Order: sequence, then structure tokens, then C-alpha cells
Amino acid sequence: MTASRTAIITGSTSGIGLAIAQVLALEGCNIVVNSFSDTAQDHEIAAELARTHGVEAVYIAADMSNPAACRNLVTQAAERFGGVDILVNNAGIQHVAPVEEFPIDKWEAIIAINLSSAFHTIAAALPVMRGQGSGRIVNIASAHGLVASPFKSAYVAAKHGIVGLTKTVALEVAQDHITCNAVCPGYVLTPLVEAQIPDQMKTHNMDRDTVVREVMLEKQPTREFVSVGQVAACVVFLCSPAAAQINGAHISVDGGWVAQ
Repeated sequence: MTASRTAIITGSTSGIGLAIAQVLALEGCNIVVNSFSDTAQDHEIAAELARTHGVEAVYIAADMSNPAACRNLVTQAAERFGGVDILVNNAGIQHVAPVEEFPIDKWEAIIAINLSSAFHTIAAALPVMRGQGSGRIVNIASAHGLVASPFKSAYVAAKHGIVGLTKTVALEVAQDHITCNAVCPGYVLTPLVEAQIPDQMKTHNMDRDTVVREVMLEKQPTREFVSVGQVAACVVFLCSPAAAQINGAHISVDGGWVAQ
């Protein structure tokens, strides 16, 4: 399905991004792993993907808050592998505060990393994909790209923006054998989310199962976390021939959150 294709996944050294990289590598894609940190461990993640799945995999550092770095990531990947077939915009950060108290630097960083970075990587990738005659772009949005929650103004604004950007790009590439879609996960059990559970247990004086079900997953009707593998499987489907006519869509993987 994806054999011999090259995939860039931003923010892919942990969590959802790493799961997407692993599943696309399993499908035979060459992989570009990305983060801003550029550590030995980051490079080892790429090496492990290559060893495990028999593909080519490289780590390319890029600060997703820097427009030039975003575009250079795509340029480097295209030069390294001779093209870019799949672009998954996954990098993101979060901060929670009331609007009137929201730090300006946090607002700017969240908009830059969660929204503007996707604009820049897509702008750099489209000429390459058009030259190849095909491509797949998948933007990892959120349930917060469709509905809002209090105290998350920057995150909600950025994720709503990602959904709008996805639709606009989809219309622009509709006749180029390129698709652009968004995946909107609910709460996903990533290492970052897992680390929050003990503090929530103390704050609410609840056991783990109760705090997960009644506090963290209060808006998710299944009362179950989405797994990183479920999000990754959705991405793989959107990159398959079966999804060739799915374009400009936002697919919710949220246990029914936005159905309410």
C-alpha cells in the first residue's frame, strides 16, 4: 500500500507521532522522524525504525515555531529521499489559562507550532507532490478543532485553524491526485497524559480508574482513552488507495465526543 514511499511526520519522537511513524514504517515507508531537540536518542529512534522494518529512516531536527526551519525540513527530506509522498503534521504543544491571563508568549508559540508550522510544511511539500503527480497530507487536529473547552483559547483556535487549512488545501489540490485531510482525536493516552494522572488523583482524592473516567474522560462518551495505535491506523488508511476520494475531511477518533 505505501511501499517505497517517503513520509515526514512532525513531532514524531513520542506519542501519536511516533506511533504514526512506526505504522507507516511497518507498511514499508521510508520515514523522516522530527523534533526540535536533536539528541542521540532522537537519532536512535530513526535507526530503530530502520532496523525493525527494513526501511530507510532519518531524524531531521527542526523547530516548528520557525517558518524557515519548517520549510527546510521538507526540502531536506525531498533531497534525501528524492521526494515526499506523505506529510503528517503532528507537532503540537498546549497551555491552559483564562483568556485574560493567557501569556502572550504561550499564545504565539501555540499558534506557531500547532497551526503555522502546518502551513509552512504544506507550502513546501506541494510543489514536490505536484511534481510527482501524487501525495497525501494528513493534519493531526483534535476534537478541539470542532468544539471548544474553557481555558484552552490558543489550542482551540489553532486546531480550528488546522481544520480550515485542511479544507482550503484540499480544494486547491483536488485535481492533482493529492489529498489533504484532518484526524481529530479525543483524549489519547500518551506519555504526557499518563504523567498527569497522579496529580489528578491527588487533586480530586480519587483512585486512578475514577479520575480517568470521571475527570479526564468526562467529555468522552466511551469513558476510554483513544490509543495512539488507533490514531495511527486512521492515518494509514487516509494514505491508502482506498482513501483517494476522501479529501478535505475531518475524521473524529474521539469515542463520540463531538457527537454530543
